[in-house]
Amino acid sequence: MRPVSPLFRCALLLLTLVLAGCFAKPLPPVVITPPTHQINYQKEVKPLLDKRCTVCHSCYNSPCQLKLDSFEGLDRGASKQAVYNASRLHTMEPTRLFIDAQTTEQWRKKQFFSVTQSTVSGNLNDSLMIQMLAHKIKNPKSSGEYRSEVDDLTCAKDQGELGGYLAKHPNRGMPFGFPPLKQDEFNLIAGWLMQGATGPDQAQQSALTSPKAADARAIGQWESFLNQDDAKHGMTARYLYEHLFLAHLKFATSTNEFYELVRSRTALGNPLDLIPSVRPYDDPGVPRVYYRFRKIHATIVHKTHMVVELDDARMKRIQELFIQPEWLQTPHLVGYEAQLSANPFRSFEQIPPRSRYQFLLDNAQYIIMTFVHGPVCKGQIALNVINDHFWVMFMDPDHDLAVTYPGFIRLLNDNLRMPIEQGSNMGIFSAVTDRYSKGALTFYQARQNFYAAHHYAGQDYSAIWKGNQATDAPLLTIYRHFDNATVHKGALGNLPKTLWVIDYPLLERIYYALVAGFDVYGNVAHQLSLRLYMDTLRMEGESSFLDFLPADKRQELMQSWYLGLDLKKVDYFPSPRPAKITFATSDPKREFVEHVVDKHLLPATGIGFDPINYLRAGASYPKLPEKFRTMGDYMRAFRSLARPGMPFVAMVNDSNSNLAYLRIRLNNGKDLVHSIVINRWHDNVAFLFGEDGRLDPTKDDADFIPGLIGPYPNYFFDVTENNLPDFFDLLANFKGTPEDLARLGKYGINRADERFWDSYDWFQKRFDSENTTHGGLLDLNRYYYQAN
Repeated sequence: MRPVSPLFRCALLLLTLVLAGCFAKPLPPVVITPPTHQINYQKEVKPLLDKRCTVCHSCYNSPCQLKLDSFEGLDRGASKQAVYNASRLHTMEPTRLFIDAQTTEQWRKKQFFSVTQSTVSGNLNDSLMIQMLAHKIKNPKSSGEYRSEVDDLTCAKDQGELGGYLAKHPNRGMPFGFPPLKQDEFNLIAGWLMQGATGPDQAQQSALTSPKAADARAIGQWESFLNQDDAKHGMTARYLYEHLFLAHLKFATSTNEFYELVRSRTALGNPLDLIPSVRPYDDPGVPRVYYRFRKIHATIVHKTHMVVELDDARMKRIQELFIQPEWLQTPHLVGYEAQLSANPFRSFEQIPPRSRYQFLLDNAQYIIMTFVHGPVCKGQIALNVINDHFWVMFMDPDHDLAVTYPGFIRLLNDNLRMPIEQGSNMGIFSAVTDRYSKGALTFYQARQNFYAAHHYAGQDYSAIWKGNQATDAPLLTIYRHFDNATVHKGALGNLPKTLWVIDYPLLERIYYALVAGFDVYGNVAHQLSLRLYMDTLRMEGESSFLDFLPADKRQELMQSWYLGLDLKKVDYFPSPRPAKITFATSDPKREFVEHVVDKHLLPATGIGFDPINYLRAGASYPKLPEKFRTMGDYMRAFRSLARPGMPFVAMVNDSNSNLAYLRIRLNNGKDLVHSIVINRWHDNVAFLFGEDGRLDPTKDDADFIPGLIGPYPNYFFDVTENNLPDFFDLLANFKGTPEDLARLGKYGINRADERFWDSYDWFQKRFDSENTTHGGLLDLNRYYYQAN
């Protein structure tokens, strides 16, 4: 007999495996104990789904696009199509819930499949949802790695695919890598599925989607203002909409409900007919747009919750900024041609730049938040353009030459064009040639020269915006947590490596390029071009800060921010003007910042230095206290652990280890809670790829922030007061030995820990109590992936 070749055997084996996958044995139906009452989705099922399922299934990063924050998302079901695809050559058709389709049938045509539908009846159910939950009950142990956002997740659409998936991964039932539901929780969902998986009844749906009386009155006032017939109100409304379309808007009522501003084909008093454009400045395709408010009835999740409050004072302010001043041109409506509408410096040039900039400053935290905390929800490629921790200040409008000399912007308008004018399906050649970044560089150089000519003696502290009222945020802290980031009012943490000063042209371009004009469904060239464009914007912001410092220090500091690089290759263009400020120390960066925070910013804003993490000049990190008797002892311990290169921070340097929540159980029965924020050191952030090669764990540090910050906790720690000395000693002297890992396991809550859901519930309840307006559901998609 002729011997079988090894190649033929490999081919036969491969064919066998493929066929085995194709004909995987379907899972048997799940036997359900019939419920004793009619289960109410809104009152019974949804609260459970929120705290066990929506915690991972919301936003664009919902695994398999299965969004469980509303019944509409649950009914829509799942999809095999991935939203995040860094190699996509063509634009993907958008699949935004509540926007791109309105009925189940429409979603089925877009290849979404049900997760609640069963092919059997009686006390049997074989829906995908029950199978995943039941499988977890039978196989409760989680072990190995659980990364819910990896690119190769299997999104099983039928029983055969699901059977093959669970046969291969027997520990991957739902909840994914976490403890299973309790039996009574499982029985509740199983009974609801058995009864047909119906949603809110008509009265409940009406209550969900209809504004309460107080909000309805406020909506009437605002919609009347936004939809007046004259061009001045029309262009004002357009500017407001293009900047607030992502906001969760709250009126000055006691309802604590939120709304979104949308464009509608229908006028006030008629049912809203949404215009489903990809971008807020896209051509609406109708002769007239009406700006309407739509109630948000999905569960509020913290990662997309960006609140702007609308009250009488806000209305008065908008009228002061936009309606009362004389405009630069006779007010007139403008069109939506791509090169016009994608360039706010052209489309809104008739509106005084002071009005536009002051509106952005009034909402500075929200505007910056949209860039790093918006609905995209996953942005490592976008966010690796920034450092892990930095502070932002703003140019005062009276000192911003783009505001005081509007002709400067008009003269250089062609260099302010952005890649977004080419839409979502940009050609790869256009992205690589990068003419928009070159235009931004030309503007940056012209700006430096214009400021040098006009402020030939330099600028002093008065050029930094100090804020006008208590609610203003003239200084912001940005924390990057690998592929997500958060924005906070004030100076959190120690003095950061880099700082920005942002003026009107820079702030407007950051917003339009990375928020209004960004399309998560766009192709690779679209996303690449915006990442490259942001490099120049970052450099401009950093350079604007350095221009306040002595001329002979600027190059040295910029080089320390771009280690290993020739500054000419990163397009640094230092200003020729001198420093107007006379510095008294050899550390002008620190001196400048401390003067701004201590003596310049409006005291009513409440901005001061972080009492735990900020070290003044000459201060040193203290030793760990031996005992903890007072609040001062806790603060000294945190400050001791905040030193760069702390062993625990340096060794636990995975990209999934950036933010932890710490609960301290005091002996008096109360609890303290802190966020541990890990700041990864980057030698530079000048390149799109190869980030790992530019990290230096020996320079990583940690900030200990009172309260809970960030929507994506990576780990929970639960420590009693009596165990604090051991816990802090472990962090300070961590070597990664088996003994250290065992000690760490005593305090940490692993995702497989039976205590996990109790711990999560406690932190969520604490977060809700401290953030009644700006809170929301915390997300578990990025909880540390290793289960043990």
